[in-house]
Amino acid sequence: MGSGHSHAAQPGQNERPLWIALILTTAFLTAEIIGGILTNSLALISDAAHMFTDSAALAISLAAIRIGKRPADSERTFGYYRFEILAAALNAILLLLVAMYILYEAYQRLNNPPEIESGTMLLVAAFGLVVNLISMRLLSSGKDSSLNIKGAYLEVWSDMLGSIGVIIGALVIRYTGWAWVDSAIAVAIGLWVLPRTWTLLKASMNVLLEGVPEGLGIDEVKQAIAGVPGVASVHDLHVWSITSGKASLTVHVVQRADVADPQVLLLAVRQLVANKYDIHHSTIQIETTPCEQAIDEHSFGPAAGHDHAEHTEHAGHHEHEGEKR
Repeated sequence: MGSGHSHAAQPGQNERPLWIALILTTAFLTAEIIGGILTNSLALISDAAHMFTDSAALAISLAAIRIGKRPADSERTFGYYRFEILAAALNAILLLLVAMYILYEAYQRLNNPPEIESGTMLLVAAFGLVVNLISMRLLSSGKDSSLNIKGAYLEVWSDMLGSIGVIIGALVIRYTGWAWVDSAIAVAIGLWVLPRTWTLLKASMNVLLEGVPEGLGIDEVKQAIAGVPGVASVHDLHVWSITSGKASLTVHVVQRADVADPQVLLLAVRQLVANKYDIHHSTIQIETTPCEQAIDEHSFGPAAGHDHAEHTEHAGHHEHEGEKR
């Protein structure tokens, strides 16, 4: 059996932008709640609700980064990296609940639109837009490498759209007197956010269920490994993510009879999955005949007709690539 291990999380998760964004968002959240109550604007209250989930998302993201830095131990051998996925899933669920509440409240108000203080509503929303743009800028660098940061970024992004909607609504109400526009804007915000929140929740659940990482085809990986010179067949292949951007792989590889050194084959397979699929945590078992795991699986490769009752011999060793924590 052979393996290539690298237990490190993705580097460079900077806490400073998250702290700044959290302080800005929380400060404006307070102002927006007061403004929403004073102006009687559901759109502002809707935006404040999203601001609340923004603050929660940023706080959870910071906690996830702190906890994720803890080293692996005898009880959690992969460390605490999975915590950031739990944080992303929690953020998505919070946002879904808030969106559903706003949709319900907007429906209630459409039948009896209240009087709206459009001037104050406009000022508060404009200030909120500035805060959102600053927060988005701070979080943009980490959103593509972490579901946790992406969750916080999406919430700030959706709230930025909400602020734009509130500004438009305030202007319309100011010059037309159409109070129902406030509720319509709140509904639009909720409908805009829902599909993006679902995407984040689905991605988080895929990691928690140890699904194949997005964009990676398991059959393609099997065929690629089976195409390595010296490989007779491939079985018992598993690919999953520990956290964002950190995929793991385990596989049983049956070597051809003419392979002189199984360690050379081990290295070739390990380099293939690292270079082609960016998987640097791999456990590869080299076998001379298929083991019992191959009985119920389709093996890929030119070899066929193996006697599965034969005793399986294993060749290989453990190789550790510099562990980082």
